[in-house]
Amino acid sequence: MSRTRRLRGVNNPCSRGEDGPSFNNPSMAETLPNLQEDFRMQNKSVFILGASGETGKVLVKEILEQSLFSKVTLIGRRKLTFEEEAYKNVNQEVVDFEKLDDYASAFQGHDVGFCCLGTTKKKAGAEGFVRVDRDYVLKSAELAKAGGCKHFNLLSSQGADRSSSFLYLQIKGEVEAKVEELEFDRYSIFRPGVLLCDRQESRPSEWLIRKFFGSLPESWARPYSVPVVTVVRAMLNNAVRPSDKKMELLDNKAIYALGKAHDTLKP
Repeated sequence: MSRTRRLRGVNNPCSRGEDGPSFNNPSMAETLPNLQEDFRMQNKSVFILGASGETGKVLVKEILEQSLFSKVTLIGRRKLTFEEEAYKNVNQEVVDFEKLDDYASAFQGHDVGFCCLGTTKKKAGAEGFVRVDRDYVLKSAELAKAGGCKHFNLLSSQGADRSSSFLYLQIKGEVEAKVEELEFDRYSIFRPGVLLCDRQESRPSEWLIRKFFGSLPESWARPYSVPVVTVVRAMLNNAVRPSDKKMELLDNKAIYALGKAHDTLKP
């Protein structure tokens, strides 16, 4: 089976939410605090791309609350302002994404990386969207790999497919495949459905979609949407559990299974 075909999720158990042991299993859920503590003892460092976005902001907050990493670095085009005491030791690297090679040092020395970069065609235009969601992401991944990053986590989208006729899904699928070619020791792709959150940026069409899914019973909305905090917790729960797989593809169902572990057992 070719790499491209596998990444699309054809005959791939990961894409059906069956990737490895599930935290829905009580015996597995009971090990979560132990996995988190073992992870903390390794004193790993992490970088986050896209920390100013809705998912990125929640990700940084959860990382700090769980104290999973000894060093946390935000890489972005501007310095973010935080008032809470918990953020005082967060490192920030300001870069020019058009000249990322000049900022290679910002990507050096991190064990784990989370990429939540993204924009929309409406906001940036077709060319701008491709530049951010493909070119910036891929170049960042290349520098992270060269800088020693072992585990790269990519926030993608449900339906990502490089052969799609829709530009958004096509670019998401394309960057997934290109990052896989870099051969990180571990590469985790997250394909959530509609992200449920109170977005600060005004996007009327997205607001209507979120209101619709948010009004449905969870069992009805689950195949197509997921709260941002559930995505973030799934990303972190996945990071702390050992894996011998070089590539993991987690769809909306798998994200729910991992993210909801915190609802049943908090460390």
